[in-house]
Amino acid sequence: MRKRFAVWLMIAALIASGALYGPVPVPAAHASGGGNLAAGKPVSASSHADVYAPAHANDGNPDTYWESANHAFPQWFQIDLGQNATIDQIVLKLPAGWEERTQTIQVLGSTDGHSFAAIAGPTGYTLDPVANQNTVSVPADATARFVRLVVTANTGWPAAQFSEIE
Repeated sequence: MRKRFAVWLMIAALIASGALYGPVPVPAAHASGGGNLAAGKPVSASSHADVYAPAHANDGNPDTYWESANHAFPQWFQIDLGQNATIDQIVLKLPAGWEERTQTIQVLGSTDGHSFAAIAGPTGYTLDPVANQNTVSVPADATARFVRLVVTANTGWPAAQFSEIE
């Protein structure tokens, strides 16, 4: 009797965990009106200056930042979201106390990390501490796993710079 009860208990546990019927499919991530899909995800860049590593641009700290090599445009920054995601905007930030600047940015997306297509740009985005708290939103309507920002100019510094990319 105890053995039979233990078997039924094990079957119930397997059903409850989903192990008996296989994994439950997980829907693709979606940013529309939701949270920051880029936070803590793997990042890479064409270069970085001094201690301003790519990981600073998605660490949740608005006072740390990524900065590319100086005087070496174009430069790129890439985030691997881990799975395909529906992207409706990309939010770019600089530290709140920095002076106004315009960075010319093209946003590219890829589902495989090899073949990229334009999501937005190239466009000059003005980050202004007074007008927009050094934050801009780039409208998007795409599905991608990899998001790459290609920066070709910056009026405030001779390098690409972001404190947060969401």
